[in-house]
Amino acid sequence: MCCRDSRRPAWLAVVALITAAAMPPLFAQSGADEHSQHQHGGDAPEAGVPQHDMSHMAQGGSESTAADREGSGTSWLPDQTPMFALHHQRNGWTFMTHFNAFLEYLHESGPRGSDQTGSINWVMGMADHALGGGRVRLRGMVSFEPWTIGGCGYPNVLATGELCDGEAIHDRQHPHDLVMELAATYDRPLARGVHLQLYGGPVGEPALGPVAFMHRVSAMPNPLAPITHHWFDSTHIAYGVATGGLYSQRWKAEASVFNGREPDDHRTDFDFGPMDSWSGRLWFVPTRQWAFQASGGHLKDAEQNAVGEPRVSVDRVTASATYHRALHASRIWANTFGWGRNLEHGHEATNALLLESSLMLDDRDTAYARVEWSEKSAHDLVVPGEQVLTVAKLQGGYTRSLGTWAGLTPGIGAAASAGIVPADLRSVYGSRVNAGFSVYLTVHPAAHGL
Repeated sequence: MCCRDSRRPAWLAVVALITAAAMPPLFAQSGADEHSQHQHGGDAPEAGVPQHDMSHMAQGGSESTAADREGSGTSWLPDQTPMFALHHQRNGWTFMTHFNAFLEYLHESGPRGSDQTGSINWVMGMADHALGGGRVRLRGMVSFEPWTIGGCGYPNVLATGELCDGEAIHDRQHPHDLVMELAATYDRPLARGVHLQLYGGPVGEPALGPVAFMHRVSAMPNPLAPITHHWFDSTHIAYGVATGGLYSQRWKAEASVFNGREPDDHRTDFDFGPMDSWSGRLWFVPTRQWAFQASGGHLKDAEQNAVGEPRVSVDRVTASATYHRALHASRIWANTFGWGRNLEHGHEATNALLLESSLMLDDRDTAYARVEWSEKSAHDLVVPGEQVLTVAKLQGGYTRSLGTWAGLTPGIGAAASAGIVPADLRSVYGSRVNAGFSVYLTVHPAAHGL
């Protein structure tokens, strides 16, 4: 295995979970009020609360922004999406806090599996204000995973990507960097319902791929990252990014220049580099339930196969469809389907497919599932040979909410998975099917805004 000692004091995981829960209540009062309104059957949202509803865009004016539709970076979710956030307004500013934290025990079977207790977590803060006929939004996002996830990452059989201790990470998901976003967006109406959007900062997400998995409602209850993460949304942490786009009520066209190099395994520093990668993305939102995207980009010197070897550039193409269906004021069915293709220069192209779904009932019971199929190189999986291998992973789980207090929703859950490898890898993985499971505590803001 490539990894450092994966043992970390359990109290670090507890600290991360408590901290993630304790920070947002500074903004919690109005969020709790609105959630209470929905719990008692109220229909009208609280005045001034951001909603995932773009119907106001047809009216134009400085109040018309795409902020209510944003998932991560400048990506879009369907309009029929609950807001999992705490909010507060003061002196013309709107403040919002998003977060998700798990205290989990993970087990993956087989020679390449392992066990770990830790915390997967992130916290995001935003501040929004009118400026110059438009609106400016400041965004910051951090994760405590550099201290709460041990070694080279948490157990996740068939996950691949990045380096740790000089070797390719395999069968683990690397921890997120401490600073995941430090960026700003400026949004201004132009004419005939068309808006200008500018986004950028020292840490951000370019216009490439679907909404990053942490911000997808279909993936939110699931503590594990997809094993196809590096075919879809691995650029969600780019150290240097600038994006410009035009959009209307139903479409958006945008392009980015950014630093496409993957972060190193020092998770608390800033891995700045030349902004010599580029991407473009088109969005189409035909109804309140659907959001489609197609994107492509060139990631200059993105991958480093081993310390001392030249970096490899990657051409990436993705397409995805997201479908949300509000079944009730507190019931949401969220689905994401995606296809991604990576062409590492000098190597054979590989493809990946993802289908994930979650069903939240009455903000109490949430069931979720994920099905993935991916082509991965022998190098990615750290096995002998030069061939491309086909692997798959199935996962399903359930979370039970323990109620809502001060706008926060804690819960307890469990999940099971099966990693499937071809016959050629049976000797490496011990079996063609490797089972895994997880049990966890979780906390996030209560849902509102459906």
